Amino acid sequence: MKIVFLDAKSIGEDIDLSGFEALGEVVKYDYSTTEEASERTRDADVLVLNKVLINEESIGSAKNLKLVCVTATGTNNLDKEYLEKRGIAWRNVAGYSTETVAQHTFAMMFYLFEHLPYYDEYVKSEKYVADRLFTHFDQKFSELAGKTWGIIGMGAIGRRVAEIAKTFGCKVIYYSTSGKNNQPGYERVEFEELLADSDIVSIHAPLTPETEGLMDKHAYAKMKKSALFLNLGRGPIVSEQDLADALRTGEIRGAALDVLCAEPMSKDNPLREIKDSDRLLITPHIAWASVEARTRLMETILGQIKEFI
Repeated sequence: MKIVFLDAKSIGEDIDLSGFEALGEVVKYDYSTTEEASERTRDADVLVLNKVLINEESIGSAKNLKLVCVTATGTNNLDKEYLEKRGIAWRNVAGYSTETVAQHTFAMMFYLFEHLPYYDEYVKSEKYVADRLFTHFDQKFSELAGKTWGIIGMGAIGRRVAEIAKTFGCKVIYYSTSGKNNQPGYERVEFEELLADSDIVSIHAPLTPETEGLMDKHAYAKMKKSALFLNLGRGPIVSEQDLADALRTGEIRGAALDVLCAEPMSKDNPLREIKDSDRLLITPHIAWASVEARTRLMETILGQIKEFI
């Protein structure tokens, strides 16, 4: 059996993949374009990949291919009709990153909520060295307890964020993007009500026709001017131009994003122009990527291949 990793760099070089070698020949490529994949998959039995497009163009010559494993939950890069036509099985992985995405959500929130960029710079610029008072609190912040946290997307990650927010003393409300999700212990509200009432709005939803472009200028206009907005779902849920405008005009207090419409970030992304770290925090799609989460991910993939065999 030949197992080909098409974009092994997306997993990281610190994760032990030796278990795959016990199953057969293993070939790893750091990155692969569609054209490169066409040649590299030619004699593969199993493919392991993250973002590479899998369709007739990329695997049309792969006569031995039996299984495609996606090292992620989303499978938008798979042409499932073509795979079914060819009788090629596919697998993805869900639930491996719930804890780490929830953790990153709160890391991003507190970074903005307590004005940590401002206070970090205040000390590092040595203004505190010459200060006469032992404390400095020009950028005022509040307690999280008593605030309303609105969640868009109450799946496994949304529920975990809700649990932690509740522990901090927040009132948690949520909006079901499908209109079908009911979670005991939390108040379900309509979209406009969530925007108007929330001090913090966080997105943990998949990209669907219902969520694409959901956060536009009309949404930001309904939010509190003191509100923080977090997106840890999918980039195209957010209109990046409208968000940039909302931050510039003070429509909302701040935003933190781990996902963008185009990744890596495109040169024409309007959010590039906002350099104030006290208002905008962007991380490069790392919320899922703790060592533990990536280890769980690859252990699951290895188990799926063994089970398939």
